[in-house]
Amino acid sequence: MKKNAIKLFEQKQVRTHWDEELEKWYFSVIDVIEILTESPRPRKYWNALKTKMKTEGSELSQGMGQLKMQSPDGKFYKTDVADTEQIFRLVQSIPSPKAEPFKLWIAKVARERIDEIEDPEIGIDRLMETYLKKGYSKEWINQRLKSIEIRKELTDEWEIKGVKKGDDFAILTDELTKAWSGFTTKQYKTFKELKKESLRDNMTNLELVLNMLAEASTTEISKDKAPKTMNEHKDVAQKGGKVAKAARVQLENTTGKKVVTKVNAKELSWKNSKKIDK
Repeated sequence: MKKNAIKLFEQKQVRTHWDEELEKWYFSVIDVIEILTESPRPRKYWNALKTKMKTEGSELSQGMGQLKMQSPDGKFYKTDVADTEQIFRLVQSIPSPKAEPFKLWIAKVARERIDEIEDPEIGIDRLMETYLKKGYSKEWINQRLKSIEIRKELTDEWEIKGVKKGDDFAILTDELTKAWSGFTTKQYKTFKELKKESLRDNMTNLELVLNMLAEASTTEISKDKAPKTMNEHKDVAQKGGKVAKAARVQLENTTGKKVVTKVNAKELSWKNSKKIDK
């Protein structure tokens, strides 16, 4: 299970972070505000609410912290976060018809994490169930789960080599992604007309496979070359990406079809299911 993850409440995204040492979930306050209020400007709402709380003598907002969380542009920015207890108190401060179902959802998320610690396979099963509910095929889901494993191996390698999480991870990811696909992560998402959605969740099977090849190659090259500086890490990421580019170009030359496409995996799964129904 990833420390940073996206949880879904009624198909709305909530960025979360699991602190292994404290054994606590932290939730993005802005995401929670946006869901409960449906405000087009949740940050403005949150700033006004913090001022109101301070005036009323509430210490809730002062007790909250900040963590770097990934934004829609793929970069990591400091974001106000609250633990489960603080979120419950925050929900009580916001008049919303979604307050009660949201509190039940928070309690469920907290309970599920405890279950997953005791039995890691439960987390994998739940992730598969989530993707199935969103309309993905089992074949694609198996690839996606494998891609998570490959990505974790790469980020572990980066951490071992002293690469900092957040911006540095994003920079290196851009390098390897551009090397194999021709796009940075942001350009890739723009090409697929994505906003907050996960890029990997909108890759086809072939795109996922090539991205995995790029990341796995980068991991192996990093182990062999032992880069020390950021420039050396960039060079390794580019080399790993070029391994996947060579495979992409060869496949495109053989089939006459582009691998990088605007079509997302869910659309393909839906179209395939329609063909089967017919």
